[in-house]
Amino acid sequence: MKPENILEIRNLKVKFPVTGGLFLRKVAEIKAVDGIDLDIVKGESLGLVGESGCGKSTVAKAIIKVLRFAAPGVEVTGEIWLRSSDGEVDLLKLNNKEMRKYRGYVQIIFQDPYSSLNARLSVGQIVEEPLLYHTKMNKTERTDRVAWLLEKVGLQAEQSKRYPHEFSGGQRQRIGIARALATNPKLIIADEPVSALDVSIQAQVINLLQSLQKEFDLSLLFVAHDLSVVEHISSRIAVMYLGNIVELGDSRNVYHHPVHPYSKALLSAVPLPNLKSKYKKRIILTGDVPTPLRKPSGCGFRTRCPIAKPECANAIPPLEKKIDGHFAACPYVKFESVP
Repeated sequence: MKPENILEIRNLKVKFPVTGGLFLRKVAEIKAVDGIDLDIVKGESLGLVGESGCGKSTVAKAIIKVLRFAAPGVEVTGEIWLRSSDGEVDLLKLNNKEMRKYRGYVQIIFQDPYSSLNARLSVGQIVEEPLLYHTKMNKTERTDRVAWLLEKVGLQAEQSKRYPHEFSGGQRQRIGIARALATNPKLIIADEPVSALDVSIQAQVINLLQSLQKEFDLSLLFVAHDLSVVEHISSRIAVMYLGNIVELGDSRNVYHHPVHPYSKALLSAVPLPNLKSKYKKRIILTGDVPTPLRKPSGCGFRTRCPIAKPECANAIPPLEKKIDGHFAACPYVKFESVP
């Protein structure tokens, strides 16, 4: 691993089996993630964006190794290297018992604050639960830690005795953030943490995440489909399409100067107040989104790409560095210097 990285993903592939027939035998497979490489630098916020079904959340769940519980028979290959106090470790090679040791280093904030909290537990018990498994704190220390965490996320310590149904969606997501911070992790994965919230509440949660990231020196993988939110919180942005990363770079470069045809189309759909913006004209892609069951050969975007060539069907194009740390998975795009 590079010394500045806290996480390195190499050639990650995730395949979900499709079963059928009387005996539910495997008849096909869905390539949800098709060989991606990704680095997360210490202290940075990396945004992972794309349409629904492109594999963003699958990457997040592959990192914390919960896919096999949600989808028995899923096949996950590649390498996911984590830098911890014990050194570097490949998470994919760990069994359940070995993985428990590292769950305190990587925590996740789930998308739906209404279903991700156990309705039978009080808020105090929910936030305290990671401390029971990953620390040696006594009861008094855990109680003090829970009260401190609740206040850090904008709630009151007295609310620890209440239950999730007594809180609003934004407050529930704050509880989820407090739970994620309980073990003092080094990396937090936010899997579309504001998509289920009202717009007015989204800004509050995003601002809270930013302030906590600076205070706790966290690295953040922010998964979302709302590009305006990602541009606000992320230092770098990775764009996914059908299980592959098609563009990667500084958030300003990717958001304001995209080069891949898919990134340009995706960003053209973002409502902008400036009518003179370069991308005020909506880019309409032709054709239908291919199904992961029958993904096109070579570049997955070639069936809808306005600059596709016959050679695009031969192989998946790799991410190539062009200028200023800006990468794109297309040999035919033109890069321009960012002013």
